[in-house]
Amino acid sequence: MKKIRVAVFGASGYAGEELLRILLRHRGVEVVAITSRKNAGEPVSTVFPRFTGVPLSFVAPDAAELAGQCDAAILALPHGLATEFAIPLLNAGVKVFDISADFRLKSAAKYKEYYKVDHPAPELLEKAVYGLPERYREKLRTADLVACAGCYPTSSILPTAPLLAAGVVSTEGIVVASCSGVTGAGRKVDLPYIFPECNESLKAYGVVGHRHLPEIEQEMAFAAGVPEMAINFIPHLAPMNRGINSTILMNAEPGCTLEKIGEIYEAAYGHEQFVRVLPAKRCADTKYVFMTNTCEIGYNYDAHTNKVIVTSVIDNLTKGAAGQAVQCMNIRFGLDEAEGLI
Repeated sequence: MKKIRVAVFGASGYAGEELLRILLRHRGVEVVAITSRKNAGEPVSTVFPRFTGVPLSFVAPDAAELAGQCDAAILALPHGLATEFAIPLLNAGVKVFDISADFRLKSAAKYKEYYKVDHPAPELLEKAVYGLPERYREKLRTADLVACAGCYPTSSILPTAPLLAAGVVSTEGIVVASCSGVTGAGRKVDLPYIFPECNESLKAYGVVGHRHLPEIEQEMAFAAGVPEMAINFIPHLAPMNRGINSTILMNAEPGCTLEKIGEIYEAAYGHEQFVRVLPAKRCADTKYVFMTNTCEIGYNYDAHTNKVIVTSVIDNLTKGAAGQAVQCMNIRFGLDEAEGLI
């Protein structure tokens, strides 16, 4: 079998490390380049000792030069920077899988509102396919540009979309309270994320206007079949390295029961490899998705308040980033969807 040649742009961060962990065991790909401005010229083992013996070194991120060497490029770059590389790669015929936020929103106005800059290539927003395989698998099969779903959005959209589509919960009054491990902030030295600051501490942040909010609202609205939605999204920084736990409150519509919710989830995810729905009344636990590409979902119904309460967990670096990109890439190139991921 001819292997897919893959270049990873921005490979020196946590998501880049996770991508390498997955890709180096993937039987259908060859990693032909890993880029880093800061670490160009250094062996990968210098930055990540776990890869000692792997004959790869970081190179400067030159899209024009690398485009001729790869079939697929995974961009693990900051928002705003990914577009700079995506355009020349796409023009050269490379399939691009972006795990930044550059192409997730369909509205350039929303992008400017939340990211405070004009989108550098608004014409690509409609072209990009949202990279959440359980929702857009068929579109991913022919996509040239994939905007991989964010970590918080993945843990919010997968549990809510089937319920919204079935009309058993209201589109109004939804609250998503999520806790993320510190790797979600990226591999950087920044005071709030050093060990003495975040250890033994759980705190909310960005409770109004978080950048993932419009992405979650967009996909929930698509699922519900309405033009727009407004929800409360309350992220928290949790004292753990990796993982996301989202607890979601939704108002139940008449006729909503635990049994009905279970039937909806079974229809949506009973055949999915990477979504695990727990029996009714159980709560999801990050422990059981650590370093996996799985989203685990638990559900309950509170008759006292008429609320559907859903819990959802993922590993933010795998299903929330690197694993999601590889899953999308597998689909696009006609490979086993689970290759490299289990």
